Amino acid sequence: MKTLQKGFTLIELMIVVAIIGILAAIAIPAYQDYTIRAQVSEGLSLASDIKAGVAEYAAQTGDWPANLAEAGMGASAVLGDKSGRYVESLDVGNGTITIIYGRDANSKIVGSALALQPLVNENGDVVWSCGMAIAPLNTEVNSGGTGGGGTDSVDNTTITTLNDKHMPASCRSTFGGS
Repeated sequence: MKTLQKGFTLIELMIVVAIIGILAAIAIPAYQDYTIRAQVSEGLSLASDIKAGVAEYAAQTGDWPANLAEAGMGASAVLGDKSGRYVESLDVGNGTITIIYGRDANSKIVGSALALQPLVNENGDVVWSCGMAIAPLNTEVNSGGTGGGGTDSVDNTTITTLNDKHMPASCRSTFGGS
């Protein structure tokens, strides 16, 4: 009489290990990108009150604030006053908010910058262009230069240095525009 086989053969176990390895090779980089995007979003949250200050300054003066103090962060505001777990500092120059990543951030984004550029639409409202996104339709830079592409509000120098895949979808180079 023939006995029944119990357990797994070596080949079956090798196939299972290979499948797990392939899945891990796909999942780990995808999860890393996800955690980096979560870290980047901290900077956008920290910049929300500065965005309001920039818009208020522009409404009152017709120009963009030159620094954090003019953006409503207090007369003694300096670079590094506003930071977080993954954000080294936030700064304002010509209305453009620059977020610098560091501290506990993933090594792929340490020292990288993300720019939030203010633009003005037809109604005079402040509209924000994030990162490398193309400027929204019917908007212009209040004080010269061009809008979008991760640039400064006045002199069009590129500020954003984050990789597209690490930015939120609304900040990527393929988002928005004319």
